[in-house]
Amino acid sequence: MNILGFRCVQCQGQLQISIHGLCSRCHREIRHFPYCGKCGAELPHCAMWCGQCLRNEPNWDRLVMVGRYNEPLSSLIHRFKFQNQFWLDRTLARLLLLAIYQAKREHGLILPEAILPVPLHHFRQWQRGYNQADLLARRLAKWLHIPVQNQSLQRNKRTPTQRGLTAKARRKNLKNAFSIAAEFPYQRVAIVDDVLTTGSTVNEIAKLLRKIGVQEIQVWCLART
Repeated sequence: MNILGFRCVQCQGQLQISIHGLCSRCHREIRHFPYCGKCGAELPHCAMWCGQCLRNEPNWDRLVMVGRYNEPLSSLIHRFKFQNQFWLDRTLARLLLLAIYQAKREHGLILPEAILPVPLHHFRQWQRGYNQADLLARRLAKWLHIPVQNQSLQRNKRTPTQRGLTAKARRKNLKNAFSIAAEFPYQRVAIVDDVLTTGSTVNEIAKLLRKIGVQEIQVWCLART
């Protein structure tokens, strides 16, 4: 019996296990499907490559995601990111944790040596009050016992929002937007972000990591549009 009255963060129904954040019904509404472990394209069965990423190969090596940017996941992410509901980090990070465990089983994922949250420009972080990717990364780092490197990667340019831009405009917008610390000893890393759209942001970061000799780059995200 739920004597403390914990509620589902989505439907407000009572929870049997408070730490889950989502009730079983809302959790089932998040559509899970087999996907390409490289680019995230939906597939009939799990595979490490697909025709789409062979034609347009991303700069990262592995992708882990919870699902598509559809309800109820999209609403949870929007509330987390734009409505100051930073306390949703635990629920959303737990969903991503489950996706990571699934990727270990189905894609043979090897956990990274360090976790890198996608940084915000300091002005945008000041406006929002927090970096949603950093909150997710901190939760995952604690649960997986992996260090989070939230100072190594910096966003130098205050770029306009990526929403509504074409893939070409996104790439131009992000050119030379990031820098990384000179001392970076890790060879296998995971970049954490909330939503992957064209992949321009993480591609730009991955290129930077390649230049300093990082061998394997994973991308962990809540949703792909």
